[in-house]
Amino acid sequence: MSAATDDGRTVRVTPSLAIPLAELQFRFSPSGGPGGQHANKVNTRVELRFDVANSPSLGPRQRARLLDRLGSEVRVVADDERSQVRNRQLALERFRVRVADALHIEKPRRPTRPSLGAKERRLAAKRHLSERKRARRTDLDD
Repeated sequence: MSAATDDGRTVRVTPSLAIPLAELQFRFSPSGGPGGQHANKVNTRVELRFDVANSPSLGPRQRARLLDRLGSEVRVVADDERSQVRNRQLALERFRVRVADALHIEKPRRPTRPSLGAKERRLAAKRHLSERKRARRTDLDD
């Protein structure tokens, strides 16, 4: 059981969304790159696909948001490790993070004003700097 799966049968994306592993399609292939004979004969590369448009796990607003941000299909590839099991865990975690980020709604920023104390400190700092620069000047009128 990886960090991305709750009970081994679902991927917990957000507190309100868990996607069953049955909705995810996994494809395994040789990873390529260095590794000699092991890399040539073992299918360690994992490709995970999730059909956003036809998923029964998503609510209408979640589906609309994912379609807008990620498209009709989410595809994740992992071939970092030599182990198929570890690459599968990595792919699930990357999938979880990608979907959670796409579902996240930023809180709108409310513009604020500087406090009276902040304004006074800023003006006092300006006066102090101005006085320091004025003290460096030499009077040419004398």
